[in-house]
Parts: sequence; structure tokens; C-alpha cells
Amino acid sequence: MPPPPAASPTLIGSVQRALRLLEAAADHPHGATAKQLARRAQLPLSTTYHLLRTLVHEGYLRRDQGLYVPGDATLNLVRPAEAGSDPSRWLTEVAHDLDAAVYHALYVDGEIRLTHAVDGPSHAKVEESAPFGASAHAHAIGQCLLGQLDEASRRKHLDRHPPFPLARNTVAEPETVLSRLARARRGEPVQETEEYAMGVVCAAVPITVGAIPSTIAISLPLAEAHRLHSTAQQLKARSERTLTSLAFTVTG
Repeated sequence: MPPPPAASPTLIGSVQRALRLLEAAADHPHGATAKQLARRAQLPLSTTYHLLRTLVHEGYLRRDQGLYVPGDATLNLVRPAEAGSDPSRWLTEVAHDLDAAVYHALYVDGEIRLTHAVDGPSHAKVEESAPFGASAHAHAIGQCLLGQLDEASRRKHLDRHPPFPLARNTVAEPETVLSRLARARRGEPVQETEEYAMGVVCAAVPITVGAIPSTIAISLPLAEAHRLHSTAQQLKARSERTLTSLAFTVTG
């Protein structure tokens, strides 16, 4: 007798539809209306409204002036964490192992959000010498996050936050900044030397899990610039090993 057919997995339709809405919202990081999300997710508008209310209540989406944007619960999905661990603990371990200050940041609603900054054993995190969110052109974190956007989004960001000089190596001409971002190798660490702060070198690694641009970065004193590249490669390898494990649960 032929073997019985393999059992099909039990799928929960409401969860599938909610995930499709979250994917649609991720495609509109600056916000989208319910009708736009329904069209993108190919769902009836009445179903979309019902699911949106639940996703907003649970924190996966946030409603802002009639637009739906990713909420804090969604952002937690792309924060660096091993299964069941605290992101700050993971970053502290990385800072200790690499002997460097370590940072994590996201690009949300058209702005940079620094979520963690951890001192290394012998190197403190960089002091904010200029508003961090307004100086993306100058630091490796900002350059890495802008590098994950399309050209139109990059231009919009620089229109909102025009480049300005900060340190001796700051690139402050918008077209030069855009050209530099366009030339960057996708998925590779971004490095900068004394562009944001004197006496400091930085490198940032893009995180490619999830739809929200994210990065992990390190900073070192200028005297240790010779190990920036190798340390950035270690950070990249460690991130790729660890950051592919994400948990997502919809209950109800």
C-alpha cells in the first residue's frame, strides 16, 4: 500500500493576514493609510481595520495622524538578541570581547534612533558632540543606515538634516555624501576616521534581518585605527552568526 500523504501544517489565517499587514507596513517606513496597507496586503478593508486595531493595541504598529507605522514591539524584532537574552547583555559581551565601545541603532520614521551605547573595557562610548540624529552624514552609524535606503529617501533625509562640518574630515557637501553612499559596498562595514569627533574612528555593520534599517557599530581611539578594519570584520562575522534568530509571536 502506498504511504499516507503527509499531513499539511495547521495554519491560522488571522495570523497570516496580520503578518502580511506587518510586511506591508515595513514597506512604508514613513507611514501608510489603512487603505494603502489593505491594497498592499491584498486584504479586504474591513478585515484590515480589524487587524490594525489589534496590532496597534499590541504595540506592533502605531497610529500617527491617520498613518500606521512600525511600533516598538516590531522594532524589538530587529534589536540584537540571542534567543531569550537581553540585547544590552549581548552588546556588553561584544564590547568586552572586541575591546571597543559598541552601539546599536535603527532608522525609524525618517530618523535615526540610537537604542544602545555600551562602553568597552578600556574605551568609553563617544560623547555626543552634535545632535546624533541630525549628523548622520558624519558618523559611521548614520552612513550605514542611510546606505540601506534608496536614493530618494537619502535625499529627503539630507534635506531635513543638511550636512555641516563637525571635525576635520567631515564631508559636508550633500552631493558628495550621496555619491559616497552610492559607492558603498552593500552588506560591508562602513568606516570613518575623525568625521564625527576628533580622535575617534568608527565602523558600522548593517543588519539585514527585518525590514527596518539597523546597524551595530564600534568606536575606537585614533591611536588604535590600525585595528578598526579587522575589528569591524569580527563584528560582522559575529553579527551574522547571532542575529539571524528572531522570535515573533501573535497571541489572541
